[in-house]
Amino acid sequence: MAVSMISPWEARYYRRRMPRWWWARRRSYTTFVLRELSSVFVALFVVELLLLVRSVAHGAGAYENFLGTMANPAVIALNLVALAFVLLHAVTFANLTPRAMVVRVRDRTVPSRVVLAGVYLGWLGVTGFLAWLVVG
Repeated sequence: MAVSMISPWEARYYRRRMPRWWWARRRSYTTFVLRELSSVFVALFVVELLLLVRSVAHGAGAYENFLGTMANPAVIALNLVALAFVLLHAVTFANLTPRAMVVRVRDRTVPSRVVLAGVYLGWLGVTGFLAWLVVG
């Protein structure tokens, strides 16, 4: 029985067709794609923060104009969608911490649940501190 070999030219042009919605078939793929998409919304929040700082630097009038723009219902809706994506980004990033960082104490590995609990407690602490700063 002869084995047919594919020449380098044939292999070079072979492209397996992938369905457009291949990532929607499995939850893990969908989460991955949504997490990658969330980086766009993280960038949006960064741009908004920079615009806020710029408006504050340019005086009270520019700051009032910025607040007026942010009060637009379309901008509010976009920011709510962005908030959901940023939270997805933050949660998935935090959940990866035990896999990316193995903590050892006295030659023993700290369980991943403890590492994850530390991440979420730290997140809660920083959020509480920032809320205290903002609210007073």
